[in-house]
This record gives sequence, structure tokens and C-alpha cells, in this order.
Amino acid sequence: MVNKGLFLDRDGVINIDHGYVHKVQDFDFVSGIFDLTRDAVNKGYMIFVITNQAGIGRGFYSISDFNLLTDWMCSKFFSKGITVSKVYYCPYHPTHGKAGYKQDHAFRKPNPGMINQAVEEFHVDLTQSILIGDKLTDIQAGKNAGVGTNILYLGNGTVKPVSSQADYSVSSLHDAKLLI
Repeated sequence: MVNKGLFLDRDGVINIDHGYVHKVQDFDFVSGIFDLTRDAVNKGYMIFVITNQAGIGRGFYSISDFNLLTDWMCSKFFSKGITVSKVYYCPYHPTHGKAGYKQDHAFRKPNPGMINQAVEEFHVDLTQSILIGDKLTDIQAGKNAGVGTNILYLGNGTVKPVSSQADYSVSSLHDAKLLI
């Protein structure tokens, strides 16, 4: 069986990016994320989170901190009837990582490693899949992996340049939902 996936960046798409978010009290969901993901699940998409987490590699917080927040976040989705199939993260940074975290890892976006891992583990057909990210590196990761539709989310009141690399640019997650 082949599955289709909705790949979501975390900081900036699922939650408001306050910078190195790693505590529940600092985690604010982006308006529309639950409607978007519920609609995607109803249309047969598996939900995957792909997130660079250089704050781990920089020593700002631990993998344990990240896992606690991730479990809490996934429980919030689950309480709304939405299953997050898996959260993939990359703690590495090519220039600012400490010790073994200082590397340009295959999982660090714009590299496609996290997406490729989901394909391998969940038999995802990327041509039928969608990626939503708020940074050019998210879109590049989707393109590098071969994701069929790559959507640049411009929301949260932040002015970002529209990228010609994205298939679509949207200003709200409601607009993204219309593309699924």
C-alpha cells in the first residue's frame, strides 16, 4: 500500500516561531492548523512533522526537552481527532552546532533526509504528497525530495518574499487547506 503525506514544518507553521521554542508555555498553535490537518486526514493524508532543531545542537535545550514538547504537541492533535504519524527532527547545524552536532547532516533542511526517511518507513508516494513550510529551506527540502506540491506559508503577519521555487504561496492555513 502506498500512502500520501502532508509534511509540515513545525516552528512557523504548526506553532508561532518565537525562536527556539522548547517549552509548553512558549508554544502557541498557528490559527487554522487543526482544521488544516483534520481536513488532510479526512482526505487520506498521513501527517508528518519535519523540523530543524538546531537549538539542541547549539546547547539551548536537550533532546529530552524536545521530546516532552513533541509528546505534548502530538497529544493536542490527538485530542482533536488528528494523528501525527511521526515527527522527524534534525538537531545538527553545519556551523553553530557543538561537538558532534556540528555537521551538515542529511536530515537538515534543505536536505531531504527527513522526508526520505518517512518514504522509507511509511511507503509514502511523494508525487501525491504536500509540504507546507514557512522558509525557503523547507520548500527546497520538498523539491529536493520530489514532493509533488510545495506550499510556502507567508502567515503570522511576517512579510516574506514569495518564492518562485514554491508551487503556491499562501497567507493563511485556511488558504493552504483549499489546496489539499
